[in-house]
Amino acid sequence: MIPAQFPTPPESQALNIATSQFSALANSHRYVHCIVKLGGAAITRKDELETVNDPVLSATTLHLREAMGLSYTNVSMDWSRRNGSSIVDLVPNSTDQHLGFQNPFVVVHGAGSYGHFQASKSGVNKGDLKNPLVKAGFVATRISVTKLNQGVVRSLALEGIPAVGISPFSAGWSTQNKALKRDNVLEVQRAVDAGFVPVVHGDAVLDSTLWFMRTLVGQLLIPL
Repeated sequence: MIPAQFPTPPESQALNIATSQFSALANSHRYVHCIVKLGGAAITRKDELETVNDPVLSATTLHLREAMGLSYTNVSMDWSRRNGSSIVDLVPNSTDQHLGFQNPFVVVHGAGSYGHFQASKSGVNKGDLKNPLVKAGFVATRISVTKLNQGVVRSLALEGIPAVGISPFSAGWSTQNKALKRDNVLEVQRAVDAGFVPVVHGDAVLDSTLWFMRTLVGQLLIPL
């Protein structure tokens, strides 16, 4: 588990704005105990396309559950079908589990071996989205990074952590001339208020001036 740290950003409006937004969420919002950054290179195997580092992700999930003060008897919240199981096997009849954990967290994670290959091969971060290959690469990149986000959310949910994925693109984040134009940290705050653990991921967003793809990883805005 890595507590949120905000190093001095380079001379970039996007970095300054995004860092201040997430810092404010951690420091002033009454529900947030900590923002945890999971490096993409740590939770995936960067030399293997779209491959999760399962031992690292599982160990990280256990540490987070302990840090949040959750019981080891928590009911799994991943009711997806697996290994031939039926809905009857997955959904508990009832639970008196208390989900008001003492230390609410926000989790952000990078892309690792997800998304970078697709973006690089299609030239997404260099070209015009009017180019069919670039547009296809944008779609492929988002499919890849959201796949990883679902994997992280499911890992947390299996341990009884009420995690919900939040994608910057879907939440309306955007840039203009490589600088952050619009963020939606409010959606993260609302999820925390509702008792969830938001899981924000490295994502592809639109730049209204250049039509470049940019990636948002937690509090940082960086070129892919």
